[in-house]
Amino acid sequence: MATTPRRPVNPKDAAEALFKPAPKPVAPAVERRAPPEVREMVSIKLDSAVLEHFQKDGPGWQDRINDALRKVVEAEGGE
Repeated sequence: MATTPRRPVNPKDAAEALFKPAPKPVAPAVERRAPPEVREMVSIKLDSAVLEHFQKDGPGWQDRINDALRKVVEAEGGE
């Protein structure tokens, strides 16, 4: 009658068995909202004409885009 050995025969298998990570439980997705005045780094694609419009006045174009988007949000009754 063949029995499986209680210990791995190969020393490499024995060592790897000691260091295999335990499966981590997956945490449920948590919705997070940043405070309204905190800025977050994001990446978006804009039409080249839109980008040129905001960049034509020089530095601060990201702030101008943010201000324009904030006006839209406020007009729609958001934050």
